[in-house]
Amino acid sequence: MKIRRILATAVAAAVTTPVVFLSAAPAFADTKPTSAPTKPASHEDDPEDDMPSLDELKAAVAAAQKAYDEAVTDLGKATEDRKALDDAQHALVVAVADAQKAVDEAAAKKTAADEALAKAEKAVADLPETATDEEKKAAADAVTAAKTAVDEAVAAQTAPAEKLKKDTAALAAAKDAADRAVKSAEKVEKAAKKDLDDAKEELAFYEEIGEECTEDSAVKVTLTGPEKVTAGKPTVFSLRVTNTSDHALDVVNAYANAMRQPAAGEEIDEDTDFSELVLPLEWSSPDVLEWTKFSEEFDSIEVGKLAKGASYDVKLRLTVDAEAAAGKGMVFAYGEYENNDGSCGIGDDFANATFDILAADKGDKPEPKPSETTPTPAPSVTTGGNSNTTQQGGSSNTPVNGTLAATGANDTLPLGYAAAGAVVLGAGALVVARRRKAGAQA
Repeated sequence: MKIRRILATAVAAAVTTPVVFLSAAPAFADTKPTSAPTKPASHEDDPEDDMPSLDELKAAVAAAQKAYDEAVTDLGKATEDRKALDDAQHALVVAVADAQKAVDEAAAKKTAADEALAKAEKAVADLPETATDEEKKAAADAVTAAKTAVDEAVAAQTAPAEKLKKDTAALAAAKDAADRAVKSAEKVEKAAKKDLDDAKEELAFYEEIGEECTEDSAVKVTLTGPEKVTAGKPTVFSLRVTNTSDHALDVVNAYANAMRQPAAGEEIDEDTDFSELVLPLEWSSPDVLEWTKFSEEFDSIEVGKLAKGASYDVKLRLTVDAEAAAGKGMVFAYGEYENNDGSCGIGDDFANATFDILAADKGDKPEPKPSETTPTPAPSVTTGGNSNTTQQGGSSNTPVNGTLAATGANDTLPLGYAAAGAVVLGAGALVVARRRKAGAQA
């Protein structure tokens, strides 16, 4: 099973059966819940059991490469075999040419016999009244002989014609078979190429996520924001990233996403397209003043170097579509770090802030589309800094309109959505995989 498929399966379990998710992925919780799951979380059901090893992925690439090379060779041979059937020296082509020549020769003899008969018949018609009986007999005998020659010429055409038909059919059948062989080889080559590309992608993904990073609490993230969000109106949440370790962290990144929770009764499984639940989210910071969209290419908030005990504040702007129906949603975030010495770590908790989505009041004037201009920078606090400044971000005490929602990662369901959103964004899936590996090795 592919790594990304495993992650999607874990996400589906998280959303539909949260207890299964927690029991299958210990990295997301310290203890299993005491209540029984709605479906037994057997060892065989654990997606972690299907996670391929590095050696298995390398072996898969080697096998896929071999299969692809063989498919390319077979396609080349099939193509050459087909081209050969158009070569004048090919046996079947030669046979057809010879049969056609024999048919042409028989036709020429038939034409000559027809002409001889016509001449003989004309000679009879042209006999003068004074012709003797001997002359009349000779002319009649000539007609009879000409007719016999015509009959023989007609009979002589049958065998060459049948041979030409047989040889032509054989050549056509060979070409048809060769065409099918080429098409089949092309399909096999295409499938083998896809298998090879998939195997290489899985290996590259595995090597990218690595196994050296473990969970720790060096990077702590907290989220605050309003409990109610009105569709069509931009709403700001506050994200704080804190270095809780006893030393500076060289490179810190934070990841954030927002999702709409499915409506009551909406079926969620491993085939669910979670991208349809994602809500548009932008971010800004003291170092990046413009509102910046999250994307697969730019999927993280680059905090940079973070001193011991320092915090970095980021603003997250959420804008639910103005036509969206009422419901519930969640913003979540997590952090990770890498140091120049090669050490790295992933935050051991997701932070999340849940909220109610209020449908837009149709009587209100449309809310102006969020501006792409620079937002007002948050106040600075002297709590350390990254590589650019000793004063980091805005204080988490910065006022936010509305009642602040609870933060943390204690609710099972939000954890599932956090994983779901992680799979939607490439880097998030990477972190989920790391977390799962860390949990399995603990």
